[in-house]
Amino acid sequence: MKALPLNLAGLLIAVAVASCGDDPNLSRTISPQEPGPDSIAYYCGMTISEHAGPKGQIFLKDQQKPIWFASVRDALAFTMLPGEPNNIAAIFVSDVGKAKRWDQLEAGAWVEAQDAVFVAGSDVQGGMGAAELVPFATSAAAEQFRAKHGGEIFRLGDLPERYILGEAEAPTSSASDPDAASKHTAH
Repeated sequence: MKALPLNLAGLLIAVAVASCGDDPNLSRTISPQEPGPDSIAYYCGMTISEHAGPKGQIFLKDQQKPIWFASVRDALAFTMLPGEPNNIAAIFVSDVGKAKRWDQLEAGAWVEAQDAVFVAGSDVQGGMGAAELVPFATSAAAEQFRAKHGGEIFRLGDLPERYILGEAEAPTSSASDPDAASKHTAH
């Protein structure tokens, strides 16, 4: 696959979210759902509850239920990959700023991807045991996380492709230890 210019990847995602048909506020009429025992991750086929870290859910215009993703990276990659549906009505990601523990995100702690602030390149692993885009509802929460775990802060339209479609290497710090990750607190 040919690499896209750095900001073109984020721009494609932003366009996919913004082009929700004739109603620019369509995503505002959709509410995020909470995962249940039958919430299966789109790419890995496992239940969402089997994965720690932030999650994603995408609503298509013609579906009532979301497509679930075990990681935020997977959710954003879905919007860019050829062959995947492009009739996206809304994308929601976990608001890690409201999480008490990395392995147990709070119910109702969702933010629209277009409104989120992402920390990319931090030292924590996502649900698939790989590098993760860590979303927050506020810049202050993202900055606090970045100060502790490293990385760079981006808005959706500015996310470089390497953080979405690039090779996902597991972090090498202590946060790559599953026990350390389960003890992580977001604030």
